[in-house]
Amino acid sequence: MKRKKTMFTVLIIIFLAIIGFAFLQKSSAKADSRIKIVFWHEMTGPGQVQLNKFVKEFNNSQNKYVVVPQFEGNYNEAVQKILNTHGTDASPAVFQSMDVSTSQIYNSGYTTPVQKFIDKEGYDMSKISAVARAFYSKNGTQLSMPFNTSQPVLYYNATLLKKYGITPPPVDPSYSDITRVATELYQKSGKKVKGLSVEIYGWLFEQFLANGGESLANNNDGHSGVPTSVNFSGTVATKTMKWLQENIKGGAFMNFGAGSSASANEMAAFLSGKLGMFLQSSADISQLTAGTKDKLGITYYPHPDGQKSNGVSIGGASLWISNDKSSEVQQDSWEFIKFLMTAKNQAAWQVATGYLALNEDSQEEPALKKLYKSQPEAKIPGQQLRRTKPNNTNSGIFMQGLIQERTLTQTAMEQIYNGSNIKNSLVEAEKAMNSYITSNNLANKVSQK
Repeated sequence: MKRKKTMFTVLIIIFLAIIGFAFLQKSSAKADSRIKIVFWHEMTGPGQVQLNKFVKEFNNSQNKYVVVPQFEGNYNEAVQKILNTHGTDASPAVFQSMDVSTSQIYNSGYTTPVQKFIDKEGYDMSKISAVARAFYSKNGTQLSMPFNTSQPVLYYNATLLKKYGITPPPVDPSYSDITRVATELYQKSGKKVKGLSVEIYGWLFEQFLANGGESLANNNDGHSGVPTSVNFSGTVATKTMKWLQENIKGGAFMNFGAGSSASANEMAAFLSGKLGMFLQSSADISQLTAGTKDKLGITYYPHPDGQKSNGVSIGGASLWISNDKSSEVQQDSWEFIKFLMTAKNQAAWQVATGYLALNEDSQEEPALKKLYKSQPEAKIPGQQLRRTKPNNTNSGIFMQGLIQERTLTQTAMEQIYNGSNIKNSLVEAEKAMNSYITSNNLANKVSQK
């Protein structure tokens, strides 16, 4: 009798195993039948974690398509892979590409502008940040969807300023406003605390010009035609470099140099109370608030004396749709992009990463309201973005070779910080970039698109 029961139990187990296997096969077949959307990105850390959450939520929300996220290294590595794999089975359906590669990706002819899908269904782009939209558009056509977006801001240690009885800078500071705070802090601390640091970084050089309303490249920073020359030595550029050089020489400003070590040293000095202010991406807010108990202050990017702020451009990357995939896959890629841009998801993105929520309705989402309640200063970068009216000088530089431009302007900044003649350093970099542009335009036969 016991043997019969054992045999019966075995049969039941086998039967259940068969049913379970059949169910798994059916589920697998169902999953395999979904349209595959390969998504290439460059996110690491909190950004990658949150992005994977979005992908999982999207895949679980419907049974038509499945997004497959793939990390492709840093921005420069990813761009080359995108260009080298286009037209092959290895290429992605949708991909993330950094801001400085916008012109390069556009001129490759490898993408379908998201404007096609916007027009097809009447998608309301007015909800998405105007400045961010302008950066990734050309002649009224939205080329890609802005996604992980940051703004350059000024950070200051509010606790440190209070300790020395120094009035903080205003929300929209001029160069003189910053000089006052930096000098007072340097003097009142017995020269133990530096007032301000501006990293030798081409992106920051571009932002000084943007906020001063000065074009870096001709043809309206490339928005009305392919640039044929640059202007590194204009009034705003010269005035800004003079401001920085004089204050570095006087001791109130600190020069940490260029590169990743400079950025790390600047951050460490700020968190340890040896630096009162610095300029950097708004995406650093989370790291700063977690790294110190001191109260963090944030202002808009400083502007030249005697003029109103023109507004700064953005940093980060956008989402593009490859044109080497079927129309169905392209449409499904658009559905994923729309999912990422909802008010709820954009709010979650800012809370998790520090990048700005680009959907204006995100400001009413509970997640962002909670963040602002605990960290009021986190509102400032988004306010700076929303108050800016896009124009040719604050909507990015639509030009190939921006990496080369940043290398040259950084060389000029380093020379100037170390005391070299401002005009000569800027003109030398300018000439080198103009030579590069001429050669690059001839080699690529870039037309006036």
